[in-house]
Amino acid sequence: MGVSTSAPHDGVRVVTVDFPPVNALPVRGWHELAEAVRAAGADPGARCVVLTAAGRGFNAGVDIKEIQRSAGHDALIGANRGCYEAFAAVYDCEVPVVAAVHGHCLGGGIGLVGNADAIVASEDAVFGLPELDRGALGAATHLARLVPQHLMRALYYTSRTATAQELHRHGSVWQVVSRAELPDAALALAREIAAKDGTLIRLAKAAINGIDPVDVRRSYRFEQGFTFEANLNGTADRVRSTFGSEE
Repeated sequence: MGVSTSAPHDGVRVVTVDFPPVNALPVRGWHELAEAVRAAGADPGARCVVLTAAGRGFNAGVDIKEIQRSAGHDALIGANRGCYEAFAAVYDCEVPVVAAVHGHCLGGGIGLVGNADAIVASEDAVFGLPELDRGALGAATHLARLVPQHLMRALYYTSRTATAQELHRHGSVWQVVSRAELPDAALALAREIAAKDGTLIRLAKAAINGIDPVDVRRSYRFEQGFTFEANLNGTADRVRSTFGSEE
């Protein structure tokens, strides 16, 4: 259990997240993920990183139970900092990041894939931000990179999800394949990217980030401020108290 890194092909590093049962990450998990992605991107032999997950789904966001068990705001602050670091690590990774998504991709999962360079998804993948149902705010920054503005708002306000096929139609998912085909499909794209010159691909990543119209780090940090406000005024605790056990 945790975060592991492998090198299945020349130039490709695979970072795998495994926090059973649903990959709802504790505070330490977000920091481990950030460190693994940074290390993979800094590896001189790497030219592409694949971000994937084991188990039932790609990512279920923050471990709400950890926050509920903790007195005060330490766990909340830790989760916010961890998410910020993990999302930034994907965005700032020195080489392109391909997200291989299966099952649920919720909450913090949207922050990860929204900052990835490309997404390959299985047919059963669903994407969404149930933040308002869990006493939190945030990652609209990243959902806005996956769907048009008005759809982002409707999905955010309703906590509904979008399918991989829907995101493919919007152009944010590169390819939709069967669950069994997902690992090979993600690796195939990563190997195609990794076939490029290593120095040039790093320059390309830096150049593309440099022309991004939105500073995703600052905009996400802005959103997090409203999460703190919701916690300070008691709204978050009231909403979180209705949150059931993870399925």
